[in-house]
Amino acid sequence: MTEVVRDALHYTDLAIFVYFIALNSSYLGLIVLAGLEFAKHLRRIPFAGADDMFRSPLTLPVSVIVPAHNEGAGIVAAVQAMTALRYPRYEVVVVDDGSSDDTFERLRAHFDLVAVPRVVPSEVPYRSQVLSVHVARADPETLTVVRKTNGGKADALNVGINLSRHPLVCMVDADSVLDPDALLSVAKPFGDDPLRVAACGGVVRIANGCKVVGGRVVDVRMPRSWLLRVQVVEYLRAFLMGRTGWSRLGGLVVISGAFGLFRRDLVVRVGGMDPDTIGEDAELVVRLHHHLRQAKEDYRVIFVAEPVSWSEAPSRLEVLGRQRRRWHRGIAEILAKHRGMIGNPRYGRIGLVALPYYVVFELLAPFIELAAVVLLPLGLWADAIDVAFAWRFVLVAYGYGLLVSLTSLFIEEVSFHRYPRWSDVARGVAAAVIENFGYRQLLAFWQVAGVLSAWRGHTAVWGTMHREGFGGEVDSPEMVGASRS
Repeated sequence: MTEVVRDALHYTDLAIFVYFIALNSSYLGLIVLAGLEFAKHLRRIPFAGADDMFRSPLTLPVSVIVPAHNEGAGIVAAVQAMTALRYPRYEVVVVDDGSSDDTFERLRAHFDLVAVPRVVPSEVPYRSQVLSVHVARADPETLTVVRKTNGGKADALNVGINLSRHPLVCMVDADSVLDPDALLSVAKPFGDDPLRVAACGGVVRIANGCKVVGGRVVDVRMPRSWLLRVQVVEYLRAFLMGRTGWSRLGGLVVISGAFGLFRRDLVVRVGGMDPDTIGEDAELVVRLHHHLRQAKEDYRVIFVAEPVSWSEAPSRLEVLGRQRRRWHRGIAEILAKHRGMIGNPRYGRIGLVALPYYVVFELLAPFIELAAVVLLPLGLWADAIDVAFAWRFVLVAYGYGLLVSLTSLFIEEVSFHRYPRWSDVARGVAAAVIENFGYRQLLAFWQVAGVLSAWRGHTAVWGTMHREGFGGEVDSPEMVGASRS
């Protein structure tokens, strides 16, 4: 092997080494910021005024929009939870997006639905046909169910936005169960700063393994499957810590479709959800930044760590692979669509910090991960690097990453203590270790496949969504509509 090739391998391995230092340091920095925010949040809890907000006639009413496609297994429990939220005035709009299972029949039987002659406005465009509109006989002001032909999740959300009657719209996945005070907590920033808050995101946690009774999570447990336990650690690091850190920096560009609250007038102003983007939830947030920055309006997009939406996560590799390909494809599509914002000082910290970060440390990370798996052994074989460098490389790429995950678990345990059993915490620590052996590499492969699919212009396919629902102890295989931090 020529000296030129050996030098190329040496400097490439060195560049990847530096990249992993920067990547894990950025994660650790976001986690530290999240810890500071949690400490501030916990000090404010006794004075948060949730009871006052619940009793106040000035609290802004909310329309909760639930797109549903073949969600029969868990739809009743999810809607039960949403219709029993502690909030002074709200409505739930379920949009049945052409389900071929018994989603609508279960809703009709449980809530005694009756058809009503209601015209669906067209404030935001939608492509499908609305078949019928139904309300609960006992409480027609609280629950509305819309039947429509299949048009995809974004199209279903646009129909729900058109039917919503309140100034705030909350978008929730149909496989989600909300904590009783979740809506109060996520709506509070709009009451505190009504002129500037444009959107607010809440925490998504994994419900698999938890006990759900009457639409409420009554016993939080780690899942039985190691694949799910690894995802619990991943969600804590990315959804809870990462987004809290970005919110503190004023650079939040992702609010999960599983639980996000938006000003309806702004959503209508920017045209609703984009049905041509698979990551429609994150794309809406970036589009809001784009529009409001161009309009030179003073606004805030924030994340609150306390309200929780519990969702089912994939328990099978093939389903998880489809999910992660979609998520990373969504990142690629969003960054391509809004590429004019990247590095543009006109868009402030979103254009100069947040979006460049997503390009370098989110979009490209799986490519670097897979390159490291190939080039590190190759560098050793070609004598371009020595064994001591290889060990340092492994410590930085995987040991440092493990430290980041363990720090996330520690801060979550100190701040919220959601897992009351020490055995569950121990399983979380073990999952943080296991994550580095096969899971990260497989995840990187799926993510690269998702990006390449977007770049080649292939049609996005969601695949079959199978659910087992929230009956007692949840251990079911699918979650949709979330976006990776």
